[in-house]
Amino acid sequence: MAFTEKAVVFLLMMMAAFHVSQAAVHKVGDSSGWTIIGNIDYKKWAATKNFQVGDSIIFEYNAKFHNVMRVTHAMYKSCNASSPLTTMTTGNDTIKITNYGHHFFLCGIPGHCQAGQKVDINVVKVSAAAAPTPTSAMASPVPPANVPAPSPNVASPFIVAKGGVGVLTLAIALVAFLTLSTHA
Repeated sequence: MAFTEKAVVFLLMMMAAFHVSQAAVHKVGDSSGWTIIGNIDYKKWAATKNFQVGDSIIFEYNAKFHNVMRVTHAMYKSCNASSPLTTMTTGNDTIKITNYGHHFFLCGIPGHCQAGQKVDINVVKVSAAAAPTPTSAMASPVPPANVPAPSPNVASPFIVAKGGVGVLTLAIALVAFLTLSTHA
């Protein structure tokens, strides 16, 4: 196999590895889940995450006592649950992030949002070259002009694969490339 062909095969494997390893699953509230018990700071929780298009967020909660409502920014700020964009009530709701921007959720049970059961999932666009193209299935209810500027990202600009599967796939791609280059 010529070097050019090997390079193309290697690049295709690397692109596949990145695509496989890109999506992450975020359980809202981590082990505590979606609740008002334990004074969980969902704002602080969300600030520790790096949400990306393709990721999934899971709301786990007792459906007898809670729900999940997707709302506009104004409704989020005022804890207004009167006309949500969507309402989920299963107790185990998964939402796939399909676009950038802020996605606002709250519990519509009276008093729960006021007690802190609300979360702003902010999906920041990393760069035009590295980011996948978003779809409009989960359009942000806030126009970009009303969204505060994101905090500077202190992370390295190098694309890092998430999870063991991504690292394993990258390692396999590297071994395949080295094997192809030594058997030419």
